[in-house]
Amino acid sequence: MATPQAHTGQPTGPDSADLNRPRVSKRIGGISPSATLTVDAKAAELKSKGRPVIGFGAGQPDFPTPDYIVAAAEAACAQRANHGYTAAGGLPELKEALAAKTARDSNYEVAPSQVLVTNGGKQAVYSAFATLLDPGDEVLLPAPFWTTYPESIALAGGVGVQVTADETTDYRVSVEQLEAARTPRTKVLLFNSPANPTGTVYSRAEIEAIGQWAVRHGIWVITDEIYEHLTYDGAESVSLPVAVPELANQCLVLNGVAKTYAMTGWRVGWIIGPNDVIKAATNYQSHMCGNVSNVAQRAALAAVAGPLDAVTEMRAAFDERRRKIVELLNAIPGVHCPTPQGAFYAYPSVKELLSKQLRGQRPRSSAELAGLVLEHAEVAVVPGEAFGTDGYFRLSYALGYDDLVTGVERIGALLREAE
Repeated sequence: MATPQAHTGQPTGPDSADLNRPRVSKRIGGISPSATLTVDAKAAELKSKGRPVIGFGAGQPDFPTPDYIVAAAEAACAQRANHGYTAAGGLPELKEALAAKTARDSNYEVAPSQVLVTNGGKQAVYSAFATLLDPGDEVLLPAPFWTTYPESIALAGGVGVQVTADETTDYRVSVEQLEAARTPRTKVLLFNSPANPTGTVYSRAEIEAIGQWAVRHGIWVITDEIYEHLTYDGAESVSLPVAVPELANQCLVLNGVAKTYAMTGWRVGWIIGPNDVIKAATNYQSHMCGNVSNVAQRAALAAVAGPLDAVTEMRAAFDERRRKIVELLNAIPGVHCPTPQGAFYAYPSVKELLSKQLRGQRPRSSAELAGLVLEHAEVAVVPGEAFGTDGYFRLSYALGYDDLVTGVERIGALLREAE
């Protein structure tokens, strides 16, 4: 147990050294804000000023949370048992339901004791890294990556090692690339399929090869499976410890209700892993925040134990939008967009447009080009720098069909001026 040091000296006023100390710690001061949320905030600000901005920023379904889930939350509010503290690791009923859901959806058999319920997927990501990493441990981070991953690694004391893929491989990294990046300090591989920001879905054979490589070298895998139900064109979401069972003892599976059930604001995620690691992560959570909101947990219980009908309907709408956004983007000269097989993102390359003349400027990065798109086309997109790769845009197609078409047509009209 950590014991605070006693202070026995007399109180003194600040001296010059005290006044020169940074007001914010280096650890927190070094964090970059979430690029996706920043883009959304900028779009909202411009809308509030009367500008007709269309936002492709945050990955948030435009559907309401299904009624039966909302009803479960309403009922939970009236239950006295939900008004006080509950177990830090999650309601026992929810942990049991999550174990059953994992067996149903992933064919992965786990015990409720292997589940930790977290405050959304982001906390699951950070807690996983905080539990596994010691200072200086390296994490292999396939890029393009979700903007929160590298910040969580750094906050946990780790070192992210970027392994980059591009549109020529549909943004998939290979075992050979991972092996070339591996060092004696490598402890963890972060894996995400279906992937944010690219929509990439790795094949079963590719997942098996990566999992077997991790087993051979004793590398932990943190696999983020939050988009598991959003796949298209026959693509299959395969859970790593199912594809490679011998990996289960060195693998953490992250998931949440946000994307599958249109519950981004309810903030319920989870970690599944070996008992000793889940126990340690639960101990950490007991000091960091205690239990997740009981009402939100009751809503999540209704979600994961209920039918997938609403998910099927949302996926059909996303699929229609996916096809349309790829068609429209690839019709713009200088833009190249692979067809995503999962999630609800398109990740087109705009590298051919960089340094071309556009509205009196020559944007030299995708961030500069995204700024021009926002100013002159009144469309908000997230530049590739936020995901570790300059020269790309991320567009979420989890918005209405009409706005999607209008937004991409505005982008196209502007970018066709580039020369």
